[in-house]
Amino acid sequence: MSRSALRQCFNPLGLTAVLLLSACSSLEFPGVYKLTIQQGNIVSQEMVDRLKPGMTRSQVQFVLGNPVLADSFERDRWNYVYTIDIPGQATIERELIIVFEDDRLLRFEGDYTPSESKVDATAS
Repeated sequence: MSRSALRQCFNPLGLTAVLLLSACSSLEFPGVYKLTIQQGNIVSQEMVDRLKPGMTRSQVQFVLGNPVLADSFERDRWNYVYTIDIPGQATIERELIIVFEDDRLLRFEGDYTPSESKVDATAS
């Protein structure tokens, strides 16, 4: 068989194989168990409510645990990141950024806010 005859034979076969194999990635096989995957720090509303400006690094670490990301270039910023991937649902991502100034808690930002009762208590 010549090369051109081989090319004519394998081109349709190759194209068919690629199309069939790519379709397999979009199929859900019944009975296949998919794991729920959690990564990072679980931060609760109660933990966020315990944070107060002026807390030391060790006090913040006692409340929240070790940060997932401690930026080596920005020593005064700690990142607490949490993701959970539940099969069949959208991935949930939460982030809490802690900012220090002179080794004291200056502020926090991200997906967590103080609860209403704490905001009312600090306003009065």
